[in-house]
Amino acid sequence: MKKPILITGASSGIGYELAKVCAAHGHDLILVARREEPMKALKAQLESAPPPVQVLTYRADLTCAATRQQLFDWTQTQTQGKPLYGLINNAGFGDLSEFAKADWDKIDAMLQLNIVALTHLTRLYLPGLIEQQQGRIMNVASTAAFLPGTYMAVYYASKAYVLSFTEALATELKDTGVTATTLCPGPTYSEFQDRANLGDIPWFNDSTLPTAADVATFGYSAMEKGQRTAVHGTPNKVLTFATRLLPRKQLANIIGQMQKDGLDTKITSEA
Repeated sequence: MKKPILITGASSGIGYELAKVCAAHGHDLILVARREEPMKALKAQLESAPPPVQVLTYRADLTCAATRQQLFDWTQTQTQGKPLYGLINNAGFGDLSEFAKADWDKIDAMLQLNIVALTHLTRLYLPGLIEQQQGRIMNVASTAAFLPGTYMAVYYASKAYVLSFTEALATELKDTGVTATTLCPGPTYSEFQDRANLGDIPWFNDSTLPTAADVATFGYSAMEKGQRTAVHGTPNKVLTFATRLLPRKQLANIIGQMQKDGLDTKITSEA
């Protein structure tokens, strides 16, 4: 395979678009997601367009540790033991809910996918990248990583972990030839809103939101440059800088006010 990149959460949204961008730059791909049909359609699309690339798909629920190990073992077979060029940990989800009333199974799955799976896959693939003295890791976080996320407390906290973990990892990898990048998009037009029940929050319904393709193009460029933290879009850069100036309590109140409308609508619809 030619400079293969593994992308999780590749069946929709930013992961789907990242696959297109990586293929356009000549990378062979290993696509991983729970939904197989969208990956198969994407595989057919990418392999029929120039430049010629090879695309492998792997259906997996990455919340399971055994499945993650099976994925690693399978990729070792497919690449004949050669390391990947890149690992993009994109899979993740959120949920709008008061923490005290949130479904524990959903919280547990979110922690397993957003934090544990990302960390485990990085640990599995990183030694091979270091051994070949070149490679790219990109972990997809969010501008949520910089904020206390009232009514999405676990999701925001999970993205804060991704940011902190990847920044520390980037420092450990200095002079190895391997880089670690945290991609931090803000609100983006994708399927994320539907799964997280965010449809009634005004700032997720803005027609001017960047597309997943916009974020993917930006993210790939940042990854190739070895950029440590890549915040997409000027408004989001301003936002993340402003978080250093405001008290955390005030930030939590602001986020709570912005997300309360969506929570109230969700509660009404479920009543």
